[in-house]
Amino acid sequence: MGSSGSDMRVFILGGTGSIGTELVKQLRSRSHEVIALSRSARSDEKLKKLGAIPFRGDMREPEGWVSETLKHDAVIQVAATFSDDMAEVDNRVTSALIDTSSELTEKRRILYTGGCWLYGETGDEVATEDRAFDPLPAFEWMVKNGERLLNCASFSTAIVHPALVYHEEGGAFERMMTAAREDQPIEVWGTPETRWAIIERSDLARAYCEFLDKPVLTGHFNAATQECVRVGDIANWLARRYDNTNPMIIRGADELVREYGSWAKGPTLDQQMSADKLMKLTDWRPQITDYRNLKLAAGSHYENISA
Repeated sequence: MGSSGSDMRVFILGGTGSIGTELVKQLRSRSHEVIALSRSARSDEKLKKLGAIPFRGDMREPEGWVSETLKHDAVIQVAATFSDDMAEVDNRVTSALIDTSSELTEKRRILYTGGCWLYGETGDEVATEDRAFDPLPAFEWMVKNGERLLNCASFSTAIVHPALVYHEEGGAFERMMTAAREDQPIEVWGTPETRWAIIERSDLARAYCEFLDKPVLTGHFNAATQECVRVGDIANWLARRYDNTNPMIIRGADELVREYGSWAKGPTLDQQMSADKLMKLTDWRPQITDYRNLKLAAGSHYENISA
């Protein structure tokens, strides 16, 4: 396998996304050289400002760039389109990586992104990596493609399953945060008692970096900083912080799927998820262990929020 630890050459798919931008920052802070797929001049500029080298290509046409990715020490897939063709796009990328791997003379490190929704409803049980997957139909392809990469002898593959990812500008909280800030009713998807496993994105980015330092670790790994928080508690906290007194709007899965598509059932799943395996096998420890310690966007500035 190529070099591990510091000074690796890392190719990122999804480097301009919500997770990817933070991942680029974390990788650059560790002196890794970062090359990221880019399909526009605007993305080129964004990546350059982050310290990455853009490589022009389109996820929907991997044949034009996939050979370049495997010239690097590691490939990290954090791209998610949430478009109607997201399964087809990921299938093509995965197939291209596997087909091109026959050219390799040594193993490459692959980090693939799954997600908490692959576990389905967990209720009062806490999902660990031993739990059988029960994915939403909209994400069945993610389980299959992850297994294809794990079974490819040319790759050393780790699959990271992030909890719902939040950050100071929103992420998983964005819809509720925007409503709270704009004095609109906050929508709760599912019920106020619905539980989410969550992780702040800088903590998630550091988890990916840990897997570059430990290339022998393969298989599935959950990444969460809080195993479960109730959506109603998040909504109430946001309402208080922005002095929003509007009543919540409760929206069920069927209604959401009709409006947004099949993926929208995901946030309504009642889930708990543990990252004990990640912490046991790596040096990763979360730095933001309570979402209430987050700095929230407040107009054009940031407001330091305490619990």
